[in-house]
Amino acid sequence: MRPRMWLLLAAQLAALHGSSVLQQTPAYTMVQTNQMVMLSCQAISSLTTRIYWLRQCKAPSSDSHHEFLVFWDSSKGTIHSEGVEQEKIAVFRDGSRFFLNLTRVKPEDSGLYFCMVIGSPSLTFGTGTQLSVVDILPTTAQPTKKSTPKKTVCRLPRPATRKGPLCSPITLSLLVAGILVLLVSLGVAIHLYCRQRRARLRFMKQFYK
Repeated sequence: MRPRMWLLLAAQLAALHGSSVLQQTPAYTMVQTNQMVMLSCQAISSLTTRIYWLRQCKAPSSDSHHEFLVFWDSSKGTIHSEGVEQEKIAVFRDGSRFFLNLTRVKPEDSGLYFCMVIGSPSLTFGTGTQLSVVDILPTTAQPTKKSTPKKTVCRLPRPATRKGPLCSPITLSLLVAGILVLLVSLGVAIHLYCRQRRARLRFMKQFYK
């Protein structure tokens, strides 16, 4: 990059602030090592002919600095900074939207990425995108499932093996009582049926006399 341009950037980087003119998305993204990531910068004016991409490796402070990576020019295309791996970084344009494409990212690629346009006389920065590159992506904690208690089956004791809880005396008493009630009900029903049949037979004998 031209020394004059570096002087201009150095003189005005102290006034760095996000602008509504350049909207960046996403605001934060996390990717795994050796993967690809694409950052977007939306310009309000579709007449933008040149856009710069910079990276801030440290949190904003008095000693933090911005590293120039690449800029895109409508007539020259993509121009990389010295020391930047050109095969890793590319800039694309789609209307008023500019994309910074990073491939085979490493943890050292983490930082706050800004898009920027140079006006007259000030610089305009995007809202910024925080990129974090990690070796292993964090997993989302799954909600714990409540275990439903298993129903116990009442089993009668067997001479050989006894599996499951034994029936209590109360349960056996209720079972015997239920059987007795069924037997009594059956006996009453048979008795009533027999009485009705005898009465019907007597009636038929009287009718045919």
